[in-house]
Amino acid sequence: MSKKKWNAISLFAGAGGCSLGFKRAGINIIAAFENAEPAINTYNKNFGANLCHNVDLAVCDFLQLRKGLGLRRGELDLIIGGPPCQGFTTAGSRFWNDPRNKLIQNYANALEVFYPRWFMMENVEGILTTAQGTYVVECLKKMIALGYTVSLKKIYMQEYAVPQRRKRVIIVGNREGKVFDFPEPLECASGSIYKNSSFTLWDAINDLELCDIPEIDHIRKQETGVQLERISALKIGQSMKDLPEHLQHKSFQRRASRRVCDGTPSEKRGGAPSGLKRLSYHEPCLTITSAAPSEFVHPVQNRMLTIRECARIQTFPDSFLFCGTDAQKILQIGNAIPPVFAEQMAEQIILCDDKLHESGPSLAKFDVTKATAKSPALQKTCGMLSALQTCEDIRLQMEG
Repeated sequence: MSKKKWNAISLFAGAGGCSLGFKRAGINIIAAFENAEPAINTYNKNFGANLCHNVDLAVCDFLQLRKGLGLRRGELDLIIGGPPCQGFTTAGSRFWNDPRNKLIQNYANALEVFYPRWFMMENVEGILTTAQGTYVVECLKKMIALGYTVSLKKIYMQEYAVPQRRKRVIIVGNREGKVFDFPEPLECASGSIYKNSSFTLWDAINDLELCDIPEIDHIRKQETGVQLERISALKIGQSMKDLPEHLQHKSFQRRASRRVCDGTPSEKRGGAPSGLKRLSYHEPCLTITSAAPSEFVHPVQNRMLTIRECARIQTFPDSFLFCGTDAQKILQIGNAIPPVFAEQMAEQIILCDDKLHESGPSLAKFDVTKATAKSPALQKTCGMLSALQTCEDIRLQMEG
């Protein structure tokens, strides 16, 4: 690993999952920015007082932020974190004038003002098809116009020692023309929905069965009434649809009839209508979200997952403590980049930084799916991404 001292800032820092991974890799996080008070409190509790600042990144002045940190343009090594994909946008030349795209506008502004040597941006997989691919393509075009060489990949977290089936899109850029090669998976997941993996739920939580540990938010909720009937009736791998009709929640049929269309804006996606699902110890967990403690049933006990079990599945150590109400804690956990994955990304960025190869500003490479077939929406996105690899006048286009 390089002995060079790296300085980074974290935007949309959340509770600090990404920061924890990069810190473990030896990168110095000099400041973090977030506007959710509970997440800020969590970040500062675990990383040091006043390191994370309460800033609304949709309206802030990045030049003032940079000056406040005593940095010159181009002095920063790295920006980590990514703006939420808001799920609605206009296409074409109006993209950057549409106020609904404010977060990505400001993220691009941060890159321009700080001009770090590297950046890593994370987002949900829906960014690939939101607005028929316009969102991700316009993001990349702006990054390339600023002088970055970028690489994009959809990551399957269970391949990187994260015990859950979690898919995220990662974009990494370098302003010196260095190509980022994503780290090779520690293990290639296989089988139906890629659930064959040695990184399983058992490894994450099996030692938490026997007792409550309130100081780390491991408090097992005792279910009663019809909810206990539902949970008790579920076998491993079964969900609400497998229950007798009288035990199905009244909202289940409404959720089940709601289609999740490819390309549907993120905020309108219905999600899988499972309602409840009993997990298997011998597979990676389903994706941890803010709904996990109300939907995911423990593999062998008739109860839901605890907050700490969700944090374990997200690869947070037990020493990492969360602030706020239970709802605020699980929201922080569900939104986080798993620290174990972030650490691997940090190590790979350092490794690629030591390489001499330079290519110049472009979309160096992209990998959007493990599947052999692509949906029509994803095919369209891939076509636009391919055009970015061969387009030599993106900077002129953006300036025009």
